[in-house]
Amino acid sequence: MIRLNTSNKHKILNDPIYGFISIPDPLIFDLLEDPHFQRLRRISQMGLSYLVYPGAHHTRFHHALGCMHLMTKAVDVLRIKGIEISDQERQGLQIAILLHDIGHGPFSHAMEQSIVEGIHHEKLSLMFMESLNKKYNGSLDLAIALFSGNYHRKFFNQLIASQLDMDRLDYLKRDSFYTGVAEGSINSERMISMLHVQNDTLVIEKKGIYSVEKFLVARRLMYWQVYLHKTSFAAEGVIIRVLKRAKELVQSGIQLPCSDALAYFLSHKIGPHNFDEDTLHLFSQLDDYDVVSALKSWQSHTDFVLSSLSKMIINRQLPQIKIQAKPFKDSDLIAKKKSLMQSNQLTMHEASYFVFDGIMENVAYDKNKPPIFILSKSKKMTDVIDASDQLNLHALSKAVQKYFVCYPKGIL
Repeated sequence: MIRLNTSNKHKILNDPIYGFISIPDPLIFDLLEDPHFQRLRRISQMGLSYLVYPGAHHTRFHHALGCMHLMTKAVDVLRIKGIEISDQERQGLQIAILLHDIGHGPFSHAMEQSIVEGIHHEKLSLMFMESLNKKYNGSLDLAIALFSGNYHRKFFNQLIASQLDMDRLDYLKRDSFYTGVAEGSINSERMISMLHVQNDTLVIEKKGIYSVEKFLVARRLMYWQVYLHKTSFAAEGVIIRVLKRAKELVQSGIQLPCSDALAYFLSHKIGPHNFDEDTLHLFSQLDDYDVVSALKSWQSHTDFVLSSLSKMIINRQLPQIKIQAKPFKDSDLIAKKKSLMQSNQLTMHEASYFVFDGIMENVAYDKNKPPIFILSKSKKMTDVIDASDQLNLHALSKAVQKYFVCYPKGIL
């Protein structure tokens, strides 16, 4: 049992995107003050994108507050249009979107592909919410049901997780602002004002279709220009391999300087089968500072692979990356690895940390997921792809795949 903080909880925060954001109620204030949520101040929203866009230092904390603000606006709009939403449901939606990213680890998705295996951040967010629910005496029951999609009013979950949810409306506008990439700027306020509900499904009124079209185009452009930018993409590949190499060394008996929390995840094989409450507590101690501090120490380590990869990130001496429409030949990759092996006396396994390939994919609008519906004046619901007179929206619904290879500069 926990006693709620009795200090003044009627606070406002100044956000560079939306202006003043009010804290809706005392419970949400206490969740904001909780150490699990405060950790998000130390988790970058865009990972290593600041190596390309110097202004991209905003955090998951910023983003979560923005999402909560947009959710409040969306509920207010739907209430004005006659959709009954109780105060309890309103609070549940605010909490669910506030905590939707609380499970993110250092540098976003890098952790999910290196020292924690097979556990998506959404699963971890749910585990954090369940832990907080115990701490706050069951106050998050409704928020958890909404987040999990188990509530009987299905359009509520669409506000939290869909192809036009408060998460996407905030991160596109916020990331566009902090990177300075104007192509990603969207009119989130306009789209929220056009929200309605038909047959328990979230829809956009017909006159808002152009804002949705702009949103989908902006999403496409932001992925190519920012989220899949070749330099930050290569940097993320390096940091994944730094952590994998560190884990390989630690599990072979070599001690590495790092925080206690990071040391635990490096020395244990962590997956869905053993991620319990104790592990969650240790995970809650991890943030970007643990990893950056470790990288600074590992630069001088005697292991060539670990020290070289660490220097690449710290000094921004990133590998070359080439991108093309078809897969690279295996023979070309092997040749690059052999060149590196000869010049640095490495094994093939060690060279594979420096030369790696893969696929990047961009899907602005996924036809395999529930669509964004446009509501006509006659109350007919139509997929935005069919309702739009822009032919390029059909192109946006097709997945575009590109193949990449990364290797140290100087290897021909």
